[in-house]
Amino acid sequence: MPRRVLLIVNRNKPEALAAAGEVRALIQKHASLLGEIGADDPNPSSFAQQAPDAIPHLIIVLGGDGTLLHQAREFVGTGVPMLGVNLGKIGFMAEFDMATLRARAAELLTSTTLPMRELGLLRVQILSDTGEPRFDGRALNDAVITAGPPYRLITISLTIDGEQGPVMNGDGLVIATPTGSTAYNLSAGGPILEPGTNAMAVTPICAQSLSFRPIVVPGSTRVEARLLAINANGSGDGTTLVLDGQVYTPLAKGERVVITSLGQSVRFVRNTALGYWGRLMGKMNWAATPRSQRG
Repeated sequence: MPRRVLLIVNRNKPEALAAAGEVRALIQKHASLLGEIGADDPNPSSFAQQAPDAIPHLIIVLGGDGTLLHQAREFVGTGVPMLGVNLGKIGFMAEFDMATLRARAAELLTSTTLPMRELGLLRVQILSDTGEPRFDGRALNDAVITAGPPYRLITISLTIDGEQGPVMNGDGLVIATPTGSTAYNLSAGGPILEPGTNAMAVTPICAQSLSFRPIVVPGSTRVEARLLAINANGSGDGTTLVLDGQVYTPLAKGERVVITSLGQSVRFVRNTALGYWGRLMGKMNWAATPRSQRG
């Protein structure tokens, strides 16, 4: 039976639109094209809720890391693997490019087994100052509390697995999965976590303390961040919770952001031609030797 493939195209990227015709033809040559949708189409995961003979075996996503992040939140828990084709900038998560897909299409679209990477997500809740939940989201990369305009320092009280932790003054906080450890977390000075690590990184953003250092906690940890002082300017764009750089929710003083493991994962097809550390060195210049200057 041919592999059923769902094609998702970021139609806001000209490169993805230009590549869609070729990818469509490759799928039709080696497998079965179940359907094609835009990355912004509503409820894409409905394709994974059909009768068994109409569920995709594979999802090919044309775009970049941002497109793949969005689709990962949509398809988490369905068990349908995704293959990301990078038509954006770095393409750290979207491990394939068009040349690789073109060269390996027969293998990827007909092989009975595919090399997989299974990645867990965060569950991120906002509780009011009375303890009532008002938001429940998920993130593959990170949950970020950002100070927002008018950009004064905010104050956050941390609790880790019910034990009172430090109070920090600064520009915010990043709680990252291993997948997201190379994103905002890394830019903020946090550690790189290997994708198979069951852990979270908790990294302050510009803390007003030399001794507030990033920490790594087990993936089962419950991290709570209570907002003691925030920025608010009346227009709703002050201190904000940001999930994966894509989902924005304003925060109020006294609220708590609670981060735990979602307990569900998403599956990605791996590009075995280049391992994680090779991608880290090649795309992120990890541990690159400084260039010498010759006069």
